[in-house]
Amino acid sequence: QVQLVESGGGLVQAGGSLRLSCVASGRTFSNTAMGWFRQAPGKEREFVAAISGSGGNTYYADSVKGRFTISRDNAKNTVYLQMNSLKPEDTAVYYCAARRTFYVTTAYPRQESWDYWGQGTQVTVSS
Repeated sequence: QVQLVESGGGLVQAGGSLRLSCVASGRTFSNTAMGWFRQAPGKEREFVAAISGSGGNTYYADSVKGRFTISRDNAKNTVYLQMNSLKPEDTAVYYCAARRTFYVTTAYPRQESWDYWGQGTQVTVSS
């Protein structure tokens, strides 16, 4: 079983930055693809970013491309989401996700392709 614990959420003004962290345990981290999703009030959970086990491949939703960066430190069992130029529409609960494989499948934007989930961390961007 994999446990995922997110941190780093908070309240920030539009144009500001936040860095989310997710610490994983229970599986060899470098063999685990990681991702971030988010869910705004009244909306479905949506894909944000993903990264392969080695960190060599990254994927982004069009809505965050150029503003968000996913990265990982396999020595610390941690994946990060650096969020810059934040907008009010980025307000959501952000969830960390993990797969049982080191690679990110082509189905990565779908929740069903991820095996484990964290509890989420709230990000609120004020205008």
